[in-house]
Amino acid sequence: MTTISLEGKTALVTGAATGIGRAIAVALAAAGARVAVNHLGRAADARHVVKEIAAAGASAIEVEADITKAVKVERMVDKVRSSLGQVDILVNNAGVILEKPFLETSEEDWDFVLNADLKGVFLCSRAVLPAMVGQGSGAVINIASELGFLGRERYVPYCAAKAGVIGLTRAMAREFAPAIRVNAIAPGPINTSMLSPEHMSAEMLKRERAIPASRVGEPEEVAGTALFLASDFASFYFGQVLSPNGGAWMG
Repeated sequence: MTTISLEGKTALVTGAATGIGRAIAVALAAAGARVAVNHLGRAADARHVVKEIAAAGASAIEVEADITKAVKVERMVDKVRSSLGQVDILVNNAGVILEKPFLETSEEDWDFVLNADLKGVFLCSRAVLPAMVGQGSGAVINIASELGFLGRERYVPYCAAKAGVIGLTRAMAREFAPAIRVNAIAPGPINTSMLSPEHMSAEMLKRERAIPASRVGEPEEVAGTALFLASDFASFYFGQVLSPNGGAWMG
């Protein structure tokens, strides 16, 4: 079987210090890509990922940036270009989650989630797309969520943001095809810090596990989808939303 090769490509993965982002960064590097590991305030974790990638014989750097700030995003992309080369693959993974009843959700709560989960996707994409257009190729992979389709009580800003990511993905795909492929991944419940008592009530955690697979997924099970979408095997995928979700959503 032909294996996936990303030799000669540079990938930028946001929110890559832990969880799904870390797994995607490691998978892309294992396929030969040079990888920029973005984080915000997680330097130790990000450096561990860089060391993990380097130990496997690939190239990686740590890049700290708040992806909700345009100036900081532009500086991050400039650093990646100067260190690793033009970004060929962008994975918009960074995000946050918030559980709170709708009527208790403040304007600050709304802005916090929408900025991290939707505005950041816009800003990072806008920063790398001009050069992708110039070279006539590139892949953008946006991490959405099954809740962008399903909705979920007490997660209104998160659901709205992830639905926005899906709409943004499809609009971008139409605008930048055929040279640049823009697709999304909408994971179901995945074993990350978002699925912890810190971010989710016991009631919601129980619901997340009550799916046909009888378990939550692992970050590596999402990384495989990202690896596929970043590769030439996905050459006919434009504006698609792939959902590794253990059967939680059968749409």
